[in-house]
Amino acid sequence: MHIPLENLYALKINNELCPLDTPIEVTSFVEPVLSDTKEGAAIYRRSLCFLLAAAANKLFPNIRLVVGHSLGHGYFYTFDKESTLTDAEFTLLQQEMRDLVKKDLQIKTTYISYEEATKLFEVYKLTETRKLMNFTGKARIKINTIERFADLYFNALVPSTGILKTFEIKKYKEGFFLRFPKSSNPNELTKFVEEPKLYELYKTYKDWGKRLNVTSVASLNELICHQKINDFIDISETYQEKTISDIATQIYSSKKVRIVLIAGPSSSGKTTTSKKLGLELQAIGYTPKIISLDCYYKGREFTPLDENGEPDFECLEALDVDLLNQNLIDLFDGKEVTIPSYDFHSGKQFFDTKNNMILNKNEILIMEGIHGLNDQLTPKIPHEMKFKIYLSALTQLNLDDHNRISTSDNRLIRRIVRDFNFRGKSAAGTISMWQSVRNGEIKHIFPFQNNADAILNTALDYELAVLRVYAAPLLRQINPTMKEYTEATRLLTFLENFVTVPSTAVPPRSILREFIGVSAFKY
Repeated sequence: MHIPLENLYALKINNELCPLDTPIEVTSFVEPVLSDTKEGAAIYRRSLCFLLAAAANKLFPNIRLVVGHSLGHGYFYTFDKESTLTDAEFTLLQQEMRDLVKKDLQIKTTYISYEEATKLFEVYKLTETRKLMNFTGKARIKINTIERFADLYFNALVPSTGILKTFEIKKYKEGFFLRFPKSSNPNELTKFVEEPKLYELYKTYKDWGKRLNVTSVASLNELICHQKINDFIDISETYQEKTISDIATQIYSSKKVRIVLIAGPSSSGKTTTSKKLGLELQAIGYTPKIISLDCYYKGREFTPLDENGEPDFECLEALDVDLLNQNLIDLFDGKEVTIPSYDFHSGKQFFDTKNNMILNKNEILIMEGIHGLNDQLTPKIPHEMKFKIYLSALTQLNLDDHNRISTSDNRLIRRIVRDFNFRGKSAAGTISMWQSVRNGEIKHIFPFQNNADAILNTALDYELAVLRVYAAPLLRQINPTMKEYTEATRLLTFLENFVTVPSTAVPPRSILREFIGVSAFKY
């Protein structure tokens, strides 16, 4: 099979993702990584970020460029200065990136000594990268270079700048978006779609991190090493509790709400959040009752099939929406109903009178599930009677100034730990089905996140330092003959940046306990 050179981004050598110029020193199975794959898309994004950093450093060497969160197919950036760049400066920045692409410069991967690396990052004013070096403990440091600019290596990049033709810089608020194509169409940008609620949530948490002076992994590591992490844990947990309390007050203030619908992607902490919100609602006079959306599965024989001919349990049509709406209408009218149950072993729905329910005047329903934000789930329920909450594990920490922490990586690590602790599943098993989970989120959750009345950030900025203790040994059990090794090595490399925190430091009611165990809540 002929592969155009511009579509070849990297190699998997014995299932380890490597730059194209990596020498093969042992007997190896080699697989190309192409532009239209998941790994290829991630390489393109990382390479674009490196290209931007090189261009910004050349034009504005005394101004610190800082990456932020992702929205759609783009990363939000700011410059650490009092005012944003002028239109002319933005034009210069984009043109410099285009010039680097036109030159088709080689992106080199090399090793230098620890001492050389510290001096290099000081010269380029890569403050957070230099601080992160204090916790690596490595004699040789891997870096990427374009011409005279260099940055710390985190994973494979494309072989040359000439590949990076498709991008856009778009001014937004106090910063800008670096926009990139999606993997299914690597030569075309999608339409820019604003997500104001998520943007404001991220900005709130970023400002909170700045006030505490904890905005990077290096600053978190410093707290741990200086034995100040317990105070930060208490502050993080208290801030999250306050946010949940504020949402409960918002629900109470509306007066007409009878059902709270909670949705979020996998491992965003929906179960613990439901329990915490229930306590907050009790504190202000409500008696919450929780209904699982899983109870309304129609049954395996009535479940639609996906494109592979497998039952699609994540689609809305797998749920008995008519029965759900009739139950809710009856409950709100003061009638007694029998809430259905679902047997996952037999794949059948059944009814038991022990699940009879009546909703009294001071009682409120809490329902969490994948379709909670989709109005087609509850079309017969008036809007004013519903309050919808979207959960996102959106850490405000960066690895360093130019490398962000992916929300999906945070959730995947949570999921690996939880699946092993409570479901007996290996890390390889969780990784192998993760893309299917992500596809379901993209289809059924993310399109409806702007329907939420409130968005709750369930990430705790200290959690990866705890999760490393659990996840690293599980990831090391994945060997190079397994296809999951690519993701396992990437996650291990990522987790190595964190100084560990013992689980004994985690409060018993923390969302993190949903994944590591020994929670004050019963699940």
